[in-house]
Amino acid sequence: MPFDPRNSLTQLLNDVASRAARYAAEAQQRHTAPLHEDVARLETLATAFPRNSSDPAEVLATLDEIGSPATLASTGRRYFGYVTGGVLPAALAANWMAGAWDQNAYHSALVEKLEEITFGWMKQIFGLPESCGAGFVTGTTMASFAGLAAARHALLERAGWNVEEDGLFGAPPISVVVGAEVHASLLKALSMLGLGRKRVKIVPTDNQGRMRPETLPALDDRTVVCIQSGNVNTGSFDPAAEICARAHESGAWVHVDGAFGLWAAAAPQRRHLVAGIEAADSWATDCHKWLNVPYDSGVIFIREPQHLHNAMTVGAPYLKTNDGRMPPVFTPENSRRARAIDAWAALRSLGQIGLAEMIEGNCRLAARFAEGLRRAGYTVLNDVVLNQVLVSFGDEETTRRIIDALQEDRTAWFGGTQWQGHTAMRISVSNWSTTEEDVDKSLEAILRIAKSNAPVEIAGDGKRD
Repeated sequence: MPFDPRNSLTQLLNDVASRAARYAAEAQQRHTAPLHEDVARLETLATAFPRNSSDPAEVLATLDEIGSPATLASTGRRYFGYVTGGVLPAALAANWMAGAWDQNAYHSALVEKLEEITFGWMKQIFGLPESCGAGFVTGTTMASFAGLAAARHALLERAGWNVEEDGLFGAPPISVVVGAEVHASLLKALSMLGLGRKRVKIVPTDNQGRMRPETLPALDDRTVVCIQSGNVNTGSFDPAAEICARAHESGAWVHVDGAFGLWAAAAPQRRHLVAGIEAADSWATDCHKWLNVPYDSGVIFIREPQHLHNAMTVGAPYLKTNDGRMPPVFTPENSRRARAIDAWAALRSLGQIGLAEMIEGNCRLAARFAEGLRRAGYTVLNDVVLNQVLVSFGDEETTRRIIDALQEDRTAWFGGTQWQGHTAMRISVSNWSTTEEDVDKSLEAILRIAKSNAPVEIAGDGKRD
């Protein structure tokens, strides 16, 4: 029978609230990875497309009972695999409210006002000029795409070329400079913009992944320099002040990949790490990482808003025109969800002190991980300046075996990476609810599994001891 909202919507929403609240509570205690049998049960969802309608309550029950056990508990306190935050209570509730409102960000006075407020708060947090333009996107990949599109527009406009109208065929060339530890998402953005992954000029980095500014190539007014605030492996920061000064002497554009690292500006004890980033021309960051809002949520900031507007603008007779900000002309998408609602709720609920405590608390917990691993005799490969820890358990085979065993153990979830010739396990502490107890429980699992998976010595006669 077709769904009749007059009879069952309230009951259905109460049901989903109950199920979601139970999942959120259990996620803090459950195993971090799904059991193999729970993943196998997903095949029961692969039915033929139903001919008849189904009761929405039955659909929800199926989704919960089959889907929930098969999820990775990435919103839980002991998920450390990627730089993935959990979900703050206010942000989750606001996300549900946004779903009920179902606002298209293109023509909603509510969304326009919440974006204006949220961007203002974030510019204050990051120390960016108040005059910056900004837009909500899916994440840092699209934030970098938008920022680099604005850079492409500005540099080619300066050369007398309208790239939005005439394309790149015959356009003056643009050079792109990146560090040797550039994130793959930025290269993806370059490829989508037609600027190429392989055409970049690569600057050597130090042992923490920081660009060495003395090795920058010659720059000019058709160059984009891409720097990092928060290396995804080490948490290190490129020397922004020095690089920006050098770039702007030549008229080059500086873009900052600050997916999670920009949020260090919120914590007084970490703010020095982002020194100089305010001199850049564009900045990309995520909210679903360290702000702990639901996926997906990223932001692009532009020093001179007209460049982003000109790169992203769209027009049609039926589209709204007024004196307002018109959010879609600052983003690649016309239709998009109202991401500002979640972000506003997160920032409003935390406040300046709460946000600083969350960021600083995660950094302290990362240091606690590093201290416990060093004390046990394992090699921490990075200076733990932020929320990232890289640990090696010896050779590549042993390290990979330990990572696999930890994922199978399900006490905590960690991922692997390659770092300057080393195979390492990466620990990212980004969840608002992670505690010292969670770190200690995770350390116990790491040390137990590392001990049981240690290489076995081979005696001189070729037999195992």
